[in-house]
Amino acid sequence: MSQTYDNGHTALLVMLAAFVATFAITRVVTRLIRSGRGPFGNLEAGGVHVHHLVPGIFLLLITGTFEFFLAPHGAWRSVLAAGFAVGAALTLDEYALWLLLDDVYWAEDGRKSVDAVVFAAGIGLVLLVASNPFAREQGESRLFFAGFLAVNLGLAVVAVLKGRFFLGVGGVMIPFLALVAALRLARPGSPWFRWFYRDGAAKNVKARRRAARRGPWGWDRAVSALSGMPRRRRH
Repeated sequence: MSQTYDNGHTALLVMLAAFVATFAITRVVTRLIRSGRGPFGNLEAGGVHVHHLVPGIFLLLITGTFEFFLAPHGAWRSVLAAGFAVGAALTLDEYALWLLLDDVYWAEDGRKSVDAVVFAAGIGLVLLVASNPFAREQGESRLFFAGFLAVNLGLAVVAVLKGRFFLGVGGVMIPFLALVAALRLARPGSPWFRWFYRDGAAKNVKARRRAARRGPWGWDRAVSALSGMPRRRRH
């Protein structure tokens, strides 16, 4: 059993490393293309611009098929894990495109892609650190465990919808973090903010005011530095 766990743990580590590295390299290359520097250029086929999510989707399909068909172990499992992670990174880096069906890579809506990548990497990190964060303790009531799990995951989802990605993902392992994040104000621009904070409402005004006072190394600055996109506009 320990050997099986080690293999799975190693594959997950390879996936996380390949995912993060691919996203970082992709952002560097796209920024060089945008600035006209370096030997890189947009990929075109028959005069049509091919977005990098296209090879990403094919990588996901190919590696997923081989994983189910061959069920490899050892080094080959790690190779497929790396290929799957590369495809996932290329695809999620353009998450905003396949969500909105519009090329908003360098627009404000393109931030959704970075948010999706951060969320996916966070989930991978949680699974890597905890062999089974959802394990039930011996003798614990199944009903109580199911209820606790549902509430905790619900709080984590609320935290993510409020734009609290790190706290939301971390809350999967540490319930207190998910509770704190779920009780905090939503970040301007997050789904929760758009759905429940009406213009002029007290929470809307308070959230915008708090975001405007955020320090120079806030989440917006971090996303801008990572992705090369402009900071979110304040209203």
